[in-house]
Amino acid sequence: MNRYLVLVMRNPGFDTRLVPAHREFLGNLRAQQRIELAGGFGDASGGAYLLRAASLADARAIAERDPLHVEHASIVTVYEWNAS
Repeated sequence: MNRYLVLVMRNPGFDTRLVPAHREFLGNLRAQQRIELAGGFGDASGGAYLLRAASLADARAIAERDPLHVEHASIVTVYEWNAS
């Protein structure tokens, strides 16, 4: 599996009530051993997670199921990351 950096940047009017659903989403990915790292930015503008997936298309499909993306609370961008 390849690694993908998923950036999750908050939109104006971000609804903090979506945070528990987002955390549950990440928890499910952790349980599947799909996430290596995850965390929010210190300025509360968003966060990122390092996702394992078979392809960029697979990584995007997974990230687009994030409740923050589904509810249009954040912009989710996925990058293939050749980290070592």
